[in-house]
Amino acid sequence: MKIVEHHLVQLAAVIETGGVTEAAAMLGMTQSAVSRTISILEKRVGEPLFVSGRRPMQPTPLGEQLGLQGKAILASSRKAMEIIRSFKSGSFGRVRIGGVPFFMDAVVSPMIASFQRDEPGIMVHQSYGNYSDLVSELESGQIDVAVTPTGSADLRADQQFEPLLPARNVLACGAGHPLMRKRNLATEDILNYPWVAPLPGSPLVLDLHNILLTLGIEEVSIRYAGGSLMSVLNYLIGTDALAILPLSVAYSLRRENRISVIPLDIPQPERALGIMTRTKPYSNPAGRKLVGHLRREFSELRRSVEKHEREIHWAHGPFMAERERKGPD
Repeated sequence: MKIVEHHLVQLAAVIETGGVTEAAAMLGMTQSAVSRTISILEKRVGEPLFVSGRRPMQPTPLGEQLGLQGKAILASSRKAMEIIRSFKSGSFGRVRIGGVPFFMDAVVSPMIASFQRDEPGIMVHQSYGNYSDLVSELESGQIDVAVTPTGSADLRADQQFEPLLPARNVLACGAGHPLMRKRNLATEDILNYPWVAPLPGSPLVLDLHNILLTLGIEEVSIRYAGGSLMSVLNYLIGTDALAILPLSVAYSLRRENRISVIPLDIPQPERALGIMTRTKPYSNPAGRKLVGHLRREFSELRRSVEKHEREIHWAHGPFMAERERKGPD
């Protein structure tokens, strides 16, 4: 014996509403169609499903049990429709986002938190990676969105990149570092202290080499390498070491009063931090909603960081003197 699922749904509707006419109205069907279904179902099981002559209609014990199965099917169908509506509106779903470690920890994760306060139905899965890793993960569909710094020359045809924040690096140290008490800061002062190396594969590695080359410094003493953002911060606080950090990261940590920015102007990279996606991604309204939120958050962050940067009294080293000698680009 084979029971058709939608027959059970109609049976459940009759039990729920107490009548064939009411059930037909609830399901958007005709009365005759529902009556025919109940008749077919009774013939198939060989037993009556409703007590004769009762109004509202009262199910027999067998009818009640079959009606419970139909009710479960009806509930699942309604849940499925609700999931579809929520997905299409962008209020339900999953977004997989990857990004460079320091930015994700200090800048992006708070943005995700504020996003989910308004969109609790969206699950966000965050991962880490440098530019080459993120490109591969986007291509293979492992992530939907990447937050990464890059230059325009690095982009591929199947990717689109929206720059949101200019790259700007600073020299960072613990809040009580001796250099923060020095009035006349010179480039040579940074030679007297050990350094924290950027994470392997990070663009900050190349940035550090460019800084040393431009400032005429052959090498610095590297004492600590490979740490996460939290471990680097804790190391800076416990030592007199120096590190290169993105300005936006240092700005995001300002309220903790754990690290300080050494106001020495240094060479800056020609790239931007932004959002990278596939040119033709599969439909993911929740992903588009998250990207829109990040876009707004980064716009506000950019204004705040630029204002903060103007308030710092930068000590101009050899790099600035050389740039002023050459004039504007």
